[in-house]
Amino acid sequence: MVTHITEEIPRSVWYGWGDPARAKPLGPGALDFLRRTLKLKGVAGDHPPVTMADVRVGPSALDAATLNELAAITGPDHVATDATTRILHAGGKSTPDLIRRRSGDALEAPEAVVFPAGAEEVRSILALCVERNLAVVTFGGGTSVVGGVEPVRGRFNAVITLDMRRMDRLLHVDPLARTATFEAGIRGPAIEAALAPHGLTLGHFPQSHQEASLGGYLATRSAGQASTGYGRSNDLVKQVHLETPAGPFDAGSPAPGSAAGPKLLDVVVGSEGTLGVITSATLKVVPVPQAKVYGAWSFPSFEAGAEAMRKLRQDGARGDMPHVCRLSDTDETASTFKLGGAKTAALQRYLRVRGQKRPAMALFVWEGSERAGRAGKRRSARIMRAAGGISLGPLPGKSWEHGRFSGPYLRDELLTRGVYVETLETAATWGKVASTYAAVRSAILAALGEKGAAAFVQTHISHVYSDGASLYFTFLSGLEEDGLAQNARVKAAASEAIVAAGATITHHHAVGIDHAPYMEAEIGALGIQVLAGIKGVLDPHGIMNPGKLIPAPPTNPKEAP
Repeated sequence: MVTHITEEIPRSVWYGWGDPARAKPLGPGALDFLRRTLKLKGVAGDHPPVTMADVRVGPSALDAATLNELAAITGPDHVATDATTRILHAGGKSTPDLIRRRSGDALEAPEAVVFPAGAEEVRSILALCVERNLAVVTFGGGTSVVGGVEPVRGRFNAVITLDMRRMDRLLHVDPLARTATFEAGIRGPAIEAALAPHGLTLGHFPQSHQEASLGGYLATRSAGQASTGYGRSNDLVKQVHLETPAGPFDAGSPAPGSAAGPKLLDVVVGSEGTLGVITSATLKVVPVPQAKVYGAWSFPSFEAGAEAMRKLRQDGARGDMPHVCRLSDTDETASTFKLGGAKTAALQRYLRVRGQKRPAMALFVWEGSERAGRAGKRRSARIMRAAGGISLGPLPGKSWEHGRFSGPYLRDELLTRGVYVETLETAATWGKVASTYAAVRSAILAALGEKGAAAFVQTHISHVYSDGASLYFTFLSGLEEDGLAQNARVKAAASEAIVAAGATITHHHAVGIDHAPYMEAEIGALGIQVLAGIKGVLDPHGIMNPGKLIPAPPTNPKEAP
């Protein structure tokens, strides 16, 4: 039996993000900023990852008979048990994932990675896994930052990962209805390339766009950077085909509206691979915008900028709302100015002259026709000025768009330089945005400073709704000797602060393992039972992505062995 995949995977990406050719090294100014802000003695790059040869991988627990049965379904070239492929599927892209991998720990890697070519093959694989008591993890782009693709074995004999990369076709386009049907393994750039000849776009561009898959978008209810204009993934999807251990399940409808009971599509969207495997989906698409109009404003405070965004969303004309609407707090704005070179330094001096010593910068992008975009920008300016805003022109918005997918690459270099960096996000109603921001930021700083280390937290609003907004936190400190314990301490403190503030435990990163303990606070004990009941119908043996989304029921001490 052949135990390698036909498509070569670059070995240079096993420890981090994407294509290393796209990574850009930190400049002297950024390194100096890190040293001074985090009070580090040095950032010389003395924390490199181990070599691939030194990564520890446990032996596969799958017997030859089971491997041969899998190979009979997909073909022998599409069942892999080699160390490299297993390491590349040993988890997602959270900071703990990267810390483990960089240190040489891939002991929890799946026993095998299987590459199905269609829904029928997926169906046969799931039937075999039920028969052989194997757990199944679906793997699209592998970009989860909440433990969503961890190969958890639990009570099963072994765990296999289904890599969906072979299922990457555009199946159908309906230009009149403006819908398109894709296989679920297609990646973000390939979606746009397939739609381009039709003059269409999905308009969904999360920061993980270059790596993430359509199935991953839907399984996690992802939000793109232009979702304020185009909508989140759950707003875009019309119909999904799910292969489950109980059989195929079509959720949703191509019809423009239905009153036929509860919307079962929402059972699948956000299910994180715990119910079955998304194999294809039909989504709304729109014409490629004729133009983009950029704008940026500086506000005297984060609170003033947030109030301007609220008024723009609630009181502005319907067509005036930008597709991208992003507001940085004063710390994120300050770091942008310090790292941006001579042009941003001049801009900072200008704002000081105008009375904004600690500004909060907002970026906007209007998409569509040039005329409509300019009209929206012009009418929005009244709200911005009323909130104390100062117009900064189009260049900050264009600069952000140019580098908007580069953040994950930066984390790899920061870890190499001994800097701990992680992100988390939430969303709150307008009346709770300020208190949630303050509480979560304080919790992160306190947890990072527990051992006397300096820390830096920057935040931005990334999505704006009529009733509230999201908050996205990025935080840095020196990497402690036990980076996993450091991360767990900070994540727990921030999550508890989010729950106490009455905000959502996740806005677009999904639940995975990390947020599962907080799901009861989000949907209630009865809600957990409802989710468990749905899983019991579609996945009665519990093989699908164990340990994610649905928290395990508490152990009864009387039943413990």
